[in-house]
Amino acid sequence: MNIKVSDFSRPNAQPFFLDGGDHAILMIHGFTGSVSHMRPLGEKLHEAGFTVKGINLPGHASTPEDMKRCTWEDWLNAGREGVKELRGKYRTVTACGLSMGGCISLILAEEGLVDSVVPVSAPMAAQNKLLPLAGVLCHLVPQISWGEGGGPKDGMLDADYNLGYGGFPTKCGADLYKLIKMAKTGLPKLTCPLMVVQSHGDETIDAGSADLILGSSGSQVKKMLWLEEVPHVCTITREMPHIAAEITAFLQGL
Repeated sequence: MNIKVSDFSRPNAQPFFLDGGDHAILMIHGFTGSVSHMRPLGEKLHEAGFTVKGINLPGHASTPEDMKRCTWEDWLNAGREGVKELRGKYRTVTACGLSMGGCISLILAEEGLVDSVVPVSAPMAAQNKLLPLAGVLCHLVPQISWGEGGGPKDGMLDADYNLGYGGFPTKCGADLYKLIKMAKTGLPKLTCPLMVVQSHGDETIDAGSADLILGSSGSQVKKMLWLEEVPHVCTITREMPHIAAEITAFLQGL
């Protein structure tokens, strides 16, 4: 089965920059996704006075073939470059990432590159226990596809912003797993303010991920936001305004 691909020429899938105050937020989408997953949240945060930059990670919002040519280093370096661009112009920089983007955001914080971090649906382990074997399985199963939808909760997602791949080259799963391990291992080095967002209805990541992030990080300022029964890509669900309001309150209170 071929991997289904969204129409990434649509405006919602384009990188965005919304200039606001002197506190800038870098928005990083997740594995197989696109910046469209972060746009509604980014727009709400901009309304609250923040400068917001949303990026498409290398190999995403393009083709699965492009994704296959990329590695975890390309994705992490894109996050580093995004922070670098904001750091030179704004007083305060926060990284906010969804899923794999949340892991990248955590690594940026562990490296001391940002002033605060907001991982959303960030996995410390995946419910799919085959992920650690992706580097081996890719020789037998070159790609994973989930067709038109990922599960019964897809109807809760805003279709105008749910733009991504309906699968991935299997070898990329090993790169995802690498970033998860890096983020998890580095948590004790994370000392900046931390706000973790996760849903009790997340069907993708290990349910204990949020507690592990909070418990293992070295941050003195921590906040947890639990959501009720919305799926993994919670940033384009009915909970998005709630997420934006809580992030705004957290960051403005620092």
